[in-house]
Amino acid sequence: MLTAILALALLALVFGLLLGYASIRFKVDSDPIVDKVDAILPQTQCGQCGFPGCHPYAEAIARGEADINMCPPGGETVVMALADLLGRDAKPVEGGAKEKMIAIIDEQTCIGCTLCLQACPVDAILGAAKQMHTIIESECTGCELCVEPCPVDCISMIPVKVAPATWTWPYPVATTQKQPNA
Repeated sequence: MLTAILALALLALVFGLLLGYASIRFKVDSDPIVDKVDAILPQTQCGQCGFPGCHPYAEAIARGEADINMCPPGGETVVMALADLLGRDAKPVEGGAKEKMIAIIDEQTCIGCTLCLQACPVDAILGAAKQMHTIIESECTGCELCVEPCPVDCISMIPVKVAPATWTWPYPVATTQKQPNA
């Protein structure tokens, strides 16, 4: 028994040292601009920007292959932050600014197919196979990816009610005033 414990401890030590050496020897440095852009993005991984997630979108922005206004969940807040970080002009969000929405499941019609569970990028849907599903409202990002796969159309999108917890100050509108010639 003691021999087996010592053998496993020795193997753990050897593999731990090997993994530690490999992590130092084969370390890959990432682009700091990509990391900063990725930190600004909302991390919904919804794909509304045309990329499979926020990190690939951040990489495309850093390479100059994508514009900074393609993230509907981030809205104007993200566009303004990216414009400040990268020194680019802020443009309106592609497709227009959308009202914040949240998914609602009609639990009486839900058949428990789990297709919406598989489509949700942030695990905001709670349920099991052949059981009714429901939305965790605090986790839902309103990406609408769960609506299309539902075979019984029991998922609908409703606007988020403005409450003290969800209300924010609007950004000021930039105006240019002409100075009178003196």
